[in-house]
Amino acid sequence: MTRPRISARISAISESATLAVDAKAKAMKAAGRPVIGFGAGEPDFPTPDYIVEAAVEACRNPKFHKYTPAGGLPELKQAIADKTLRDSGYQVDAAQVLVTNGGKQAVYEAFATLLDPGDEVLVIAPYWTTYPEAIKLAGGVQVDVVTDETTGYLASVEQLEAARTERTKVLLFVSPSNPTGAVYTPEQVEAVGRWAAEHDLWVVTDEIYEHLTYGGATFASIATVVPELGDRVVVLNGVAKTYAMTGWRVGWLIGPKDVVKAATNLQSHATSNVANVAQAAALAAVSGDLSAVAKMREAFDRRRQTMVRMLNEIPGVLCPEPKGAFYAYPSVKELLGKDFGGRRPQTSAELAELILEEAEVALVPGEAFGTPGYFRLSYALGDEDLVEGVSRVAKFLGGAR
Repeated sequence: MTRPRISARISAISESATLAVDAKAKAMKAAGRPVIGFGAGEPDFPTPDYIVEAAVEACRNPKFHKYTPAGGLPELKQAIADKTLRDSGYQVDAAQVLVTNGGKQAVYEAFATLLDPGDEVLVIAPYWTTYPEAIKLAGGVQVDVVTDETTGYLASVEQLEAARTERTKVLLFVSPSNPTGAVYTPEQVEAVGRWAAEHDLWVVTDEIYEHLTYGGATFASIATVVPELGDRVVVLNGVAKTYAMTGWRVGWLIGPKDVVKAATNLQSHATSNVANVAQAAALAAVSGDLSAVAKMREAFDRRRQTMVRMLNEIPGVLCPEPKGAFYAYPSVKELLGKDFGGRRPQTSAELAELILEEAEVALVPGEAFGTPGYFRLSYALGDEDLVEGVSRVAKFLGGAR
């Protein structure tokens, strides 16, 4: 009997749908096609100069040419603790911080550290594509709490309670949300947090879009709003979105000391320390002011309003106004099964493929985020490309019969 070449555990992992769409768009563009990509969640701005200069100086410093502690540079861990108090009012010390190779490693290590096989995690859908794979690799069981455009993609305590079982160990809470841009009000955050505390659940909260909110919406950290969660909350964050540093790969995990120590042990075998030059850049980022992100947020807000207006002008498309991050998540359910030049896509994945082929616009279908019938479009790209791309989509979808 021939044994499988690839383990069942790894064979079960799907590739990142957002990165796959982005890669295909870039390949088509390299082949000469004028593709506009709405797929990747990546600011189109360069990393601020003062952060780059800090990295250049680090390259010249021999102490950064060697191994450093697996859990992160001590000065960066302290700066992250200080930044967390400054930005969200949550007080932690450096021993509660683990610096990771981007936010994705923080996600993976959080679930690997908390979950035993069979433990259930409540995941509010639509959800970011990496969460299910990290939960699965840890042996956990994902339980979806599905939201839609009628509630602005916000989950209620009643929905969460209906999904809870005796095996529920963790609630994954994300606000602002990728892919929907939904932002919970402080009152909603408090209600969810008190419910989780009442049932002795862990809360893993991804706060990487904390500084990107619009139109009066405000970010509220569940760890701060509900102090009774105590040592059962893990905060995930990073520099990628706030400081336009997606390629630098620096994230972090904040939690109780026993969890951080265990996750650090895992990282010591998986990757050792994050690249020191990137850590030095992150130190400059989190220690500096937020003027750079303020400029980016102004541009994102302008693009957000333009995109939502244009999408809602397309017959059959319904797009709630996102309050945070840099994504719109319109429903296209009314367009499925319609005739597009002799082709009748039955799913949003098929429709997205057709749009890429015919309109040369790349977007990510809702199947990637656990809710078929939707698209995710990032508005973290230039104004002209945004208008041109959505115009192409509108022209193509407008031909539905």
